[in-house]
Amino acid sequence: MNNVIVAGVGMTKFCKPGQQEPYRVMAANAIKDAITDAGINVSQIEQGFASYIYGDSTCGQHAFYDVAQSGIPIINVNNNCSSGSTALYLARQAILSGEIECAVAFGFEEMQPGALGTHWDDRESPFERVNKVYDQFDIPNAPIALRAFGAAGRYYMEKYNVSRDIFAQVAVKSRSHAVNNPLSLFTKPISVEDVLNDKVIFDNYMTRTMACPPTCGAAAAILCSERFAQKHNIKNGVKILGQAMATDTQASWQDPILSVGAGMTANAAEKAFNIAGISPQDIDVIELHDCFTTNEVISYEALGLCGEGEAIKLISDNDHTYGGKFVIGPSGGLMSKGHPIGATGIAQCAELTWHLRGQAGKRQVAGAKLALQHNVGLGGAVVVTIYGK
Repeated sequence: MNNVIVAGVGMTKFCKPGQQEPYRVMAANAIKDAITDAGINVSQIEQGFASYIYGDSTCGQHAFYDVAQSGIPIINVNNNCSSGSTALYLARQAILSGEIECAVAFGFEEMQPGALGTHWDDRESPFERVNKVYDQFDIPNAPIALRAFGAAGRYYMEKYNVSRDIFAQVAVKSRSHAVNNPLSLFTKPISVEDVLNDKVIFDNYMTRTMACPPTCGAAAAILCSERFAQKHNIKNGVKILGQAMATDTQASWQDPILSVGAGMTANAAEKAFNIAGISPQDIDVIELHDCFTTNEVISYEALGLCGEGEAIKLISDNDHTYGGKFVIGPSGGLMSKGHPIGATGIAQCAELTWHLRGQAGKRQVAGAKLALQHNVGLGGAVVVTIYGK
């Protein structure tokens, strides 16, 4: 019994900054929903891993205390945008070690409007290495996330001689999926023309609709051992078949595409696929880190869904949506569902769990048996997780 089981999941509807409940309330509600979904009692949870990046230390305890004050270890996790998946990674490791049999990974965020930036101007930034890359490539100054993924998009267009339409097409696809997700922030369909004519936010090519919005929300997942699942008659669990985390290497600083995690993604994906004993072409449904549509395009290739420079063919063949090889971002992804950073990775887990159970409603991927989750944090870390029925 080597697989860890996702026994239950829960999440709140994501919303714009200023419309949210306190993080404590959102997180507690998501945890309670996940406990109910798993059919267990909170007293059976032995450890908790709390993911967030905006908040004081021990916010995780403050949120969990609204569910129970049971004295269990609570570990607060901050790994930038990959924080949620890092919490899942740590919970899975704790179970695989044999130290515990049941854990909760939960994430939450109360974000502020506007582009992401640093909150610590009085000390060295972890983005000094990555900014040196953009200085070498004459990339305009901007808030770090916008500069990083904007630079990657421009470099991709130049390297493979494609137009910005490729990124607009991805945005349209994502929104078309979100239409069927009641938990998505944006559910109104858009066209390629809408995207291209929207407000330009970077380098004369990237528009606002190519970028995910700052969002607030929470999500939670109950993880357990196979033995625990059998003992407590958990029948609707989903297996984690493979999971891997990777961080930057020296190669990350060679060009703007590698600097936003393409190399980390390829390394983590290779390890996760090897652990699961499958290939990229076996996957049915995917939630990937489309914080910008540029990164979705880059990630197609880094995950091995297509060859280098072949994302445009995958898109033109509609192999990224229903009826094609893969359904990518059925939730609407970060682009449409929203990206409350600490919750994102765990919300991806929830979405894929629903698809593998056949509980995704109108957006259900028919016959889904294998799912892939991809979560990136600049600075950096990537977690790739493969789930199976």
